[in-house]
Amino acid sequence: MKPRVLDRYSVYFFPQALEVLGDDAKMFLNGEGERAHVICREIDTAGSLLEMTLDCQGPDGEAVEVELMVPSNMVRLIISTRGDGSFGFRPRTAADQGSATSTQTR
Repeated sequence: MKPRVLDRYSVYFFPQALEVLGDDAKMFLNGEGERAHVICREIDTAGSLLEMTLDCQGPDGEAVEVELMVPSNMVRLIISTRGDGSFGFRPRTAADQGSATSTQTR
């Protein structure tokens, strides 16, 4: 399945982590100060390193896939952004309520 354009993760770091990573990480950061974060297509949180897959551009403007790995204890927050509207709340219809009632045990 091809990922949708709006399926992304925003990874926020602790301020001390940004200091330790220094200039090496600045090219991948969006925002400044405490709002600095990395936008990535995929993440892997298994293990001691957080693996992030980023879509970047090379010096010639060609698409380049970059894998960035940092110790997971540097990460303060991960936000998932979805573009399909499948997550969250929506108005319920009578058909939804009917199917929910029929599946409940009494």
